[in-house]
Amino acid sequence: MAVTVQAIKELRELTGVGMLDCKNALEEAQGDPEKAKQILRRRGIAVAEKRAGRETIQGLVDAYLHPDGRLGALVELNCETDFVARTEEFKVLAHDLAMQVAATDPRYISPEELPADSDGDPRDLCLLAQPFIKDANRSVQDLINDVIAKTGENIRVRRFQRFQLGR
Repeated sequence: MAVTVQAIKELRELTGVGMLDCKNALEEAQGDPEKAKQILRRRGIAVAEKRAGRETIQGLVDAYLHPDGRLGALVELNCETDFVARTEEFKVLAHDLAMQVAATDPRYISPEELPADSDGDPRDLCLLAQPFIKDANRSVQDLINDVIAKTGENIRVRRFQRFQLGR
């Protein structure tokens, strides 16, 4: 099935993925944009897994402060190059992660860090396993994988800290 330029453009605007990848996903999905988004998401996960071993020495620290001024968080987000660290998408990701930490108070970055004797749910305790606060159908790891697929670089949360004044 032939895919229209308009359909490719719309998928690219929705996902931020390259034109050729959008075209190939739409062709594989036989023109269905929802199936194409799922195909791109699966490919993004594969790209993220492939890049997981690459060193992340660039990045930024972002802060979130709740409007009442009594709750906040800092997140250090790393990537491979300073070029990606300066992109708007990377900055938005860092800010969203800081907001996530402030709202959910995770204790660990990933489920691999959980102690063996931990009896809590990894989705409550681990940042990457949590449902994203702006879209509960997606995990924080899914959000990061989307940016990895767009930038082509490994991205990693290095550390975070949540602050709360008076309980």
